[in-house]
Order: sequence, then structure tokens, then C-alpha cells
Amino acid sequence: MIRPAKFGYNEETAKSNSYQKNDNTPIEEIHQRALKEFDHVVLTLKHHNINVLVIEDTIEPHTPDAIFPNNWLSTHENKIFITWAMESPIRRLEIREDILRKLETVFGFNKEYNFQHYIEEDGLALEGTGSMVLDRENKIVYACLSSRTDIQLLSKFGVLMNYRIIYFTAVDQNNKPIYHTNVMMALGEKLAILCSEAIEDPEDRAKVIRQLEYNDKTIVDINLEQVSHYAGNMLELRSEDLTRYMIMSETAKKSLSQEQIESITQFSQIITVSIPTIQKYGGGSIRCMLTEIFHG
Repeated sequence: MIRPAKFGYNEETAKSNSYQKNDNTPIEEIHQRALKEFDHVVLTLKHHNINVLVIEDTIEPHTPDAIFPNNWLSTHENKIFITWAMESPIRRLEIREDILRKLETVFGFNKEYNFQHYIEEDGLALEGTGSMVLDRENKIVYACLSSRTDIQLLSKFGVLMNYRIIYFTAVDQNNKPIYHTNVMMALGEKLAILCSEAIEDPEDRAKVIRQLEYNDKTIVDINLEQVSHYAGNMLELRSEDLTRYMIMSETAKKSLSQEQIESITQFSQIITVSIPTIQKYGGGSIRCMLTEIFHG
């Protein structure tokens, strides 16, 4: 997790992220609220015996979205980490060599793949586990195509890491393209959170559902209104004692029906965190704040 140095609204990312909102609140007030929310998330995770590595953001360069590191960095089995092609020039500044070196030192990562040059040279973006929802066990990546999720780079990732690609297009309740797959979809070991109505093409929708069912995922189907409350932006984590937790924002939890909550708690205990400032101005929720570390 990256503790922000100056969190705030990013006009560049707002062009493709319809969930970001802005108002006349002073920048420093927004930042201080976000810091309190961030620190509370860290304490909550640690309270549930979940290991957290917190790295401080830097004042310069100014990176208002640094709190969302899962977009520029992902880690994988066999000591591999990948840095991604970020659409926003400001967000490309988040990629830090010192963080990569720390991962090497602390966790033993020794192989790096770099997708950054694709955005600089060809204008092609792929934004990590925002763009891609990974079924790591079954080697499948689910991806909603957008300006931030390019099919060519998805294919390159599939070849590189031996993943099958299942892609589709999706829209929000205002018929605008959904910019990141993890806004509308989340996967747990036995569970899949999915907004099937967001997937425009009936054949694509059926393909996604069929694959999830084939892999024995219990599907909790959320609607577009719940997506707007970040109900798709969840992440399943394991604690030190291997308890499974599904972490979500309070906004997301409040949008769920009792039946949906019961379906989730069959497989994972629910952890909720209050992050309204981060969601409002950043246009992302708790899943975006967490870069998982796979180092087996």
C-alpha cells in the first residue's frame, strides 16, 4: 500500500473514469481526510492479522493517484513482478525503482517484465489488476476493454504468463464505458462478484458466466447501481492463519442485499472500511489500494 503525500482529484484520469467527482473542497482538506481513511484501512487489515507493507509516497513528483498502486505494479508466482502501461502521464510518474528494489530485497523477486514502453511508443495502455481480474489458479484473465485496457497488450500478457484471455466491453448506468474491469468484477477462491448486466454483448455475457461456472465459482450478480457504489471493487485476502476475508468499502456493503451478503459470507468473512473521500475524488475503492504480493 502507498501512503499518499498529496492525494487529490486528477483531471487526466477523470477523462476516462466517470466515477471521479470534484468540488470546491480545499485540496489540503481532501488530502488530510484521505490520510485518515488510509491509516484506518491499514489498522483494520492488521487487526485481522493480514500482513501490510506500507510505503510512503514522495512529495515530488506530484502523484495524486499514488494511493492506487495496483494499476502500475503486479506480482506473480516464480518471483515475477510486472510494471504496467499507464494511460495518464501523471500516473506514469508513480512507477518507482526504489519500490521494485525493495520487493527484490524483502521478498526475493528476481524477474521483471516491463510494459511501460507500449504507452510511450505505441499509445497502448494496460493498467495492471485494474484492467485485469486474474483467476490465478485457473490461469484466466477477465478484461473489460477500454482506453486503459488494450487487447494487444492483453494478448502479450497471456502469452508471457500463459493465461487464457476472456475479454468483453461493458458500460455503466449512464452508458459510458467502464474504464477498469475491477469496477464491475472481483474473484475469490470460490466466489465471483460480477455485474453481468454491464456486459453489452449477450454472447460475451454468457461466455463469462459459463467460464466462471466451469471453474466452480459461486456468482454473486450485482447491478449497475451497486457498481456505482463500488460493490464490484472488492478483494479477497488471506490472513496469517489462512482465514479468507472479502474486503470492501462501507459504501459497497450498504448497497448489497442481505441475500448477496449471505452468499459472500459462505466463503469469506467480510471486512468493511470507510473511504468516502478516496472513492469520491479518486474514483477507485479498496481493491485499487491493495497490490497483492505473490512470492511463492
